Amino acid sequence: MKAQCQPSSAVIRHFSKAYSKQVRATLLFPPLLSRAMICRALFLLSVLAVLWPVARSALAGPFNSEYFVLDNGMEVVVLPNHRAPVVTHMVWYRVGSADDPVGKSGTAHFLEHLMFKGTEDLPPGEFSRIVARNGGQENAFTSWDYTGYYQRVARDRLEIVMALEASRVRGLLLTEEIVLPERDVILEERSSRTDDQPSSLLAEQISAAQFLRHPYGTPIIGWRHEIETLNREDALNFYHRYYAPDNAILVVAGDITAAELKPLAEKYYGVIPAAGIVPRQRPAEPPQISPRRVTLSDARIAQPSLTRSYLAPSSTSGAPSDSVALQVVAEILGNKSTSRLYQALVVEQGIAAWAGSSYQPMALDSSRFFIYAESLPGIAITDVEVAIDAVIDELLLNGPSEAEVESVKARLQAAVVYALDNPQSVARIFGNALSVGITVEQIESWPNRVAAVTREQIMAIAREILRPERSVTGLLLPAEEEG
Repeated sequence: MKAQCQPSSAVIRHFSKAYSKQVRATLLFPPLLSRAMICRALFLLSVLAVLWPVARSALAGPFNSEYFVLDNGMEVVVLPNHRAPVVTHMVWYRVGSADDPVGKSGTAHFLEHLMFKGTEDLPPGEFSRIVARNGGQENAFTSWDYTGYYQRVARDRLEIVMALEASRVRGLLLTEEIVLPERDVILEERSSRTDDQPSSLLAEQISAAQFLRHPYGTPIIGWRHEIETLNREDALNFYHRYYAPDNAILVVAGDITAAELKPLAEKYYGVIPAAGIVPRQRPAEPPQISPRRVTLSDARIAQPSLTRSYLAPSSTSGAPSDSVALQVVAEILGNKSTSRLYQALVVEQGIAAWAGSSYQPMALDSSRFFIYAESLPGIAITDVEVAIDAVIDELLLNGPSEAEVESVKARLQAAVVYALDNPQSVARIFGNALSVGITVEQIESWPNRVAAVTREQIMAIAREILRPERSVTGLLLPAEEEG
């Protein structure tokens, strides 16, 4: 029997791919900005670049972060950790698959691949060869809201990777001979990770049903028929529109201080002219007034599973306390073997192999709250669904106990301490947060906001979000079964 907090279903893995690989860490830090405040926050950053040109420490917090802004608008976060002579160097761009042009889904992810193909200073493949020769590790990732690139190297090799990364902020070179084969690579990636995985196909359909208007309903990798049309011009147009220092965040974590990093940041990134990037504007999701249901049957499925998605506010699209309260709800319902869903379905009733819930607060626009379970052999998935609804109804009727609330709050706050052990995880937290409008101060103050959330706030947001009309329920069934 698998642990509830790590379900085997690829449905859950599919949804979590859109965020950081450090899923546990990324669930922790909601911002205080409303959607209306995001533009004002970006304006304030340009003012801060003039008023506070020297690196400053954030408000007192667990990460001891330091922050400054270059003259060209590039934000810089330094996360000192001197346990080992190693640094993680990351550049995050405020652009993701939700910013793909209409009819050109997959462009952001396509460009992520092409960013390794050569610049004005480096022939194709040389970037990665230099990182490898210097003992470094590198990778990149695309989400709906951001695209990121990172290298992990010894402290004395930091300047090398900064020079490399800076060369492709505005200096990417592409030819058709490079672009078209890489498009084939992405099509093969879609085949192996999505088209050949029934659970991933169901996850796409759940997303498409959840978002009636917003581009979060489009898969990050793109729809196959649109990927097939992507070309060099599409990639370069997207690159020139969004890749610039004033749309980027530099995060460096490890054996370094802001005083040491700032001259290097100015040397390599500060000389790149700003491009005058316009803040993103996306269509708003209309009110959702009816529950939706998606069923996929496949001969490769052994046991039925259920995934339910509720439309929920993110840290930037809702009230400041709502996101924190929803994180507590997710913990109470299903993030441990002691959670309500696991205890009811797995331990007490013995009808599920696993059951749980999750919530991802860090998104530029709306987010989602998930509930999931897999039935045991001989148990109908509809019986599991009835049991899930009973657990939810009881929580909404009577709310959590004070003991449950305090236990979860203590566990969430303790997770911050564990995150400090991995500088790369902390760098991902900050990069993800700043890319969607969260400030350094809001990240540092997150434990205090967890401590402040009340049982009444938790009950109120649970009753607001866990309503049928906000939901899409997806069933993944063996071929012979029907939903």
